[in-house]
Amino acid sequence: MNRPLLNSLLASLLFVMAACASTAQQAPQASAPPDTAVRKSATPPMPAEDVTKYRPVFAAPKATPLPATAPVKTTVLPTNQVNTQMEQRLRDQAYTNQNVKYAQGYRVLVYFGTERDKVMALRRSIIGRYPDETDYIVFKSPVYRLYIGDYLTRLDAARGMARLRPFVPKPELEPTQVLLNKNP
Repeated sequence: MNRPLLNSLLASLLFVMAACASTAQQAPQASAPPDTAVRKSATPPMPAEDVTKYRPVFAAPKATPLPATAPVKTTVLPTNQVNTQMEQRLRDQAYTNQNVKYAQGYRVLVYFGTERDKVMALRRSIIGRYPDETDYIVFKSPVYRLYIGDYLTRLDAARGMARLRPFVPKPELEPTQVLLNKNP
C-alpha cells in the first residue's frame, strides 16, 4: 500500500518538475554571438524586374536670358502719416503721461545709522560734489537713512552708486518708487 502511494507521489513530482523546467529561464549557452557585420557582395542585388520604363521623363526647361537692365524702383513718399484719429490718441496719451509723478525705480542708500550729525555731514559733502542729485533723509526712530538719486533703470542706479563710492564704503541699491522730473 505504501508502494502505490509512493509511486503516485513520485509521478506527480516528476510532472511538476517537467512543467517547471520548461518555464524556467535558460542559462546562457557558450556559443558565438551572432554576426552583425555588414558584408558587401561582389554583385549588387538586382531588382525583380526593370521598372525604368514606367518612370516619367521630363524635358529640361529652356534657359531664358535675363534682361540687361534691372527694373527701376519708384519710391512713393508718404503724405499725412498721422491721421486725425491717431493725432487725438497721441494727445490723450501725452496728457495722461503729464499727470504721472512717480514710477518704479531705484535709489542709492548711502547711510544707515543713528547719528544725525554724520548724516548731515555726508549729505553736505555729496550735494556739494553733485548738486543735481536729489537727496532724501528718512528718520524712523532711532534710525536715519540717507538716500541719493531718482534712477529709473538699474544701470543708471549702478552708475550713480559708482560715483558715490568715494564718499561711502558700501552703498546699496534699493528698489522703490521714484519721483519723475517734469521740468519742460
